[in-house]
Amino acid sequence: MTLSDLNKYGPTFQIKVIHSLLERKEFLINIHDILESSFFDNQAHKWIIDNILKYYDNYHTTPTPEVLKSEYEKVTNDVLKVSIREQLREAYKITSSDSEYIESEFSAFCKNQQLKKALLNSVDLLKAEDYDSIRGLIDSALKAGMDKNIGHEYLKDFETRYREEHRITIPTPWSEFNELLQGGLGNGDFGLIFGGPGAGKSWSLVALAGQAVKLGFNVVYYTLELGEDYVGRRFDAYFTQIPANEITMHKDKVEATMTKLPGNLVIKGFPPGKATISTIESHIQKCGDLGTKIDLVVIDYVDLLRSKKSSKERKEEIDDIYTSTKGLARELDIPIWSASQVNRQGALDEVIEGHKAAGSYDKMMITDFAASISRRAKDKQTGVGKLHIMKNRYGMDGLTFNASINIAIGQYTIISDEEYNNLADLGPQESTTDSSPIKDNFSMAERNQLAMNKHLLNS
Repeated sequence: MTLSDLNKYGPTFQIKVIHSLLERKEFLINIHDILESSFFDNQAHKWIIDNILKYYDNYHTTPTPEVLKSEYEKVTNDVLKVSIREQLREAYKITSSDSEYIESEFSAFCKNQQLKKALLNSVDLLKAEDYDSIRGLIDSALKAGMDKNIGHEYLKDFETRYREEHRITIPTPWSEFNELLQGGLGNGDFGLIFGGPGAGKSWSLVALAGQAVKLGFNVVYYTLELGEDYVGRRFDAYFTQIPANEITMHKDKVEATMTKLPGNLVIKGFPPGKATISTIESHIQKCGDLGTKIDLVVIDYVDLLRSKKSSKERKEEIDDIYTSTKGLARELDIPIWSASQVNRQGALDEVIEGHKAAGSYDKMMITDFAASISRRAKDKQTGVGKLHIMKNRYGMDGLTFNASINIAIGQYTIISDEEYNNLADLGPQESTTDSSPIKDNFSMAERNQLAMNKHLLNS
């Protein structure tokens, strides 16, 4: 924003905007949703805009001079009343046809005025060193403007509905999930894993992220509870299949395994309740600026983010966090995985279903895919658990899978009823591993899908 921009969109431009609004109903219709009186500097202009919008909301047309006169006569502030009358007279007497220019510049005008507001509002945030919120304000300002796309026109856009499109997905470690998801979590999707304390939610996120890295994708993993190094050792355990409590004794093997990974992994930690979705977005952009285009985001876990809205009700803040997370996935066109905790009662259930998890309903309404991990106390001893599909936008839900779970290495294996019963009957199990890297269990169809995904991502 330069000094010339300030002059360009100053009082002269703003009175011409008012003129176009009063004279051209079509212009008012096009900008109604984004027009704000706060864009205007003059108090009289603000009053006029507010009354134009109010009248349009009630009657779906522009107010006449007589209507506006009857309204400003009610103004008790004499100075303001005189100013309103003078500005309206000025707007109506404009004869030069600048409407085309005004309308073409309106989007830039919105950005300019929003940016001015953002800079003014940033003063206090700057004092508080809240740079992420400043970045969010400025980013929002730069996105302001007129959207001329009214949406999908059912009759006109008939052919576009039948265009062959390929959905870009990132597979999970479980072929059963991939089949239900038509390949995996897709760009713009938000997936959520529910579980009780100690159920293995974070380890499941490690498995989801690690699988993507092994398939050649770039992943950023946000840890809001554990340290970056600690999470890094979990990934060491996952990639090498050496238990996490033994990993420090196998540095050479970790290093050898790391060098063979086709994808890239960034682990970024923030203190609980400090980071917002704007913080996440800013960091993803920074990764891109430094040469790493992010394909998948994992947040451990989203409930620990700070809402940009301050509310006495935590539920309202959580709703805002989840809505913002889904919005980020859509905006950046990448999938996001996260996890959420269920209450103690839900954690006691053999299978955590949607209606049993407190607060899960509203969260699931926002997500595209939601699953739960159930591991009761005795299940942790025998190394088994249940994976339940709570919601699936792309296929069946309500399905429950038996699982062999070894969280020492982040291994979740879907097994048959017979295998599950055998393990459950054996009693406490030792954490065993063949110390060989985990193998992919993909069908040929999944591999072809993955090859197409990589082609589209790189094109």
